[in-house]
Amino acid sequence: MPVSTVLLLASIGILSLFCQWLAWRVRMPAILFLLAGGIAAGPWLGFLAPEVVFGDLLFPLISLSVAIILFEGSLTLRYEEIRGHGKMVRNLIPVGSIVTCIIGTLSARWLLEVSWEVALLFGAISIVTGPTVIAPLLRSVRPDAKLANILRWEGIIIDPVGALLAVLVFEGIVSWGQGNVFGHSLYIFGKTLAVGFLIGAVAGYLNGLALRKHLIPQYLHNAGTLTFMLGVYALSNELAHESGLLTVTIMGIWMANMKQVPIDSILEFKESLSVLLISALFIILAARVEFSAIAELGWGLVAVLAMLMLVARPVSIFLSAIGTSLNWRDKLFLSWIAPRGIVAAAVSALFAFQLQKLGYESAGALVPLVFMLIIATVTLQSLTARPLARLLKVAEPAEFGFLILGANPVARKIAVALKKYDVPVTLADTNWENIRQARMDNLQVYFGNPVSEHASTHLDLTGIGNLLVISPYKHMNSLATYHFLDWFGKDSVFTLAEGDPDQKARHQTAEKIQMTRGLFDGVSYAKLASLASQGYTVKTTQLSEEFGYKDFLEKYHHQPLVLFVFDNKGRVSPVLDMDHIKPENDWTLVSLVPPQAPKERKGREEQQTEEAERELPGGAAARK
Repeated sequence: MPVSTVLLLASIGILSLFCQWLAWRVRMPAILFLLAGGIAAGPWLGFLAPEVVFGDLLFPLISLSVAIILFEGSLTLRYEEIRGHGKMVRNLIPVGSIVTCIIGTLSARWLLEVSWEVALLFGAISIVTGPTVIAPLLRSVRPDAKLANILRWEGIIIDPVGALLAVLVFEGIVSWGQGNVFGHSLYIFGKTLAVGFLIGAVAGYLNGLALRKHLIPQYLHNAGTLTFMLGVYALSNELAHESGLLTVTIMGIWMANMKQVPIDSILEFKESLSVLLISALFIILAARVEFSAIAELGWGLVAVLAMLMLVARPVSIFLSAIGTSLNWRDKLFLSWIAPRGIVAAAVSALFAFQLQKLGYESAGALVPLVFMLIIATVTLQSLTARPLARLLKVAEPAEFGFLILGANPVARKIAVALKKYDVPVTLADTNWENIRQARMDNLQVYFGNPVSEHASTHLDLTGIGNLLVISPYKHMNSLATYHFLDWFGKDSVFTLAEGDPDQKARHQTAEKIQMTRGLFDGVSYAKLASLASQGYTVKTTQLSEEFGYKDFLEKYHHQPLVLFVFDNKGRVSPVLDMDHIKPENDWTLVSLVPPQAPKERKGREEQQTEEAERELPGGAAARK
């Protein structure tokens, strides 16, 4: 019984959503399940045949989708981020790219006997890892902060850089094939580069200028930028064959490095687009993979994968680590972690189709080779990275740090107090002024929505296993609470009461009270802000036999609000109910204490006056 096109299109959307949900549940990169779903729907069950469903529109749609992926990736490539993340990352981008490209090219050429053009393109594509596969793996493995930052920033930076290299290699292959002499081929290649760089730079500048000067309304920023980018891509292709991918990559890089251009909302817009468009794209790409094409590669495929995973990556790491402080354990761990991701799959499918049209017979091996590289690296490294990190003793200890939603004055004071005791703390806020003040306090921050797709890539949660909601934004508070309940667990998510503590049962749903743990004796954010405005300050107090918990309460007339306690083993816990805490004499308290009482302040002033008088010749008697 034939299946209607409408049902097939709807099935692709439902399958992509299920794969994304499954990846979220098991905390693994979504691309693995998307590829598996596509293979199951295509060559295995025969339910989905992309060429039949989309006809002549298949590869134009793939081409536009790849342009969107490369544009979004290039928007994250800021020059200051390359300069600011250590010698290892700066070394790894050029050194790792060159080493991986050379070894990948030679392996494909000699072990699989594909053409030099296809082998060189495979070598260029194989350098891309990408944040979409690195971020879920790091959250599961939790290596120490130094290694996590190296892998995270490598993935962010190598994504557009690797795609740009693949585009340049492809342009070189295409231009060489269009001429019978070296000079003509060189002219075609030069024309492609000139058109790509010139139009990309001009388009990026004009679009960035329009956003910066608010020449288009806010509600059109996302759709307008996307539409303009696709138009530029099509125009560039008309002027110089297949130069569009280079153009949109340059456009994104230019916009990312312009000052005062609001691109954060554009990056967030990519979240919904990626779920609907990119997820469906990879199901379609995987549905075109043929088992026979994989089988034809034979044992040469295994050998190529082994060369990339066991030779190219370790050589890249050990060469890049020269002159750094990394020890042999760090280098071994980094040598194993290099999963390939979305850009590799999309670019390989598009370029393979283009090479086949140009008559390269071995181009058909490119897609199954790249897809098997993705499946092998994601699967093997996701399953073995955690045991390897523990074996090498590079895994982060227990995640006792705190992600604080809110960077307001109260949250900043709490973060400063925790940081003094080496507790990892990150503050997340959408208010730029709050973030700016937190940075001035030398606190780690994330500017944006902590539950966004952008946060899943850029929010560093190394050493952090708890959420504190100290924010007046009720909608964002609820989103963050439910998001991190699943991630950290219900015993590690702490929220303030939504209203007056005496009426909180009427302001909170029963479900939320059961799911989250109340903070700081049930106070609300308004109450905390009120205490801060009255002069309350965050203070740390070391208890002892001479000055116990009762003495502490009496000193501040039973008015302090204890926020955190550090026990004698250095473990930190937020205080939920002051009536039930029993601090011991060697514990430390972090509390919100009232301003000094008038009587106590007067006594201290008199003492200071007496001390000053004693320093004068003759003291008080001299004045008399």
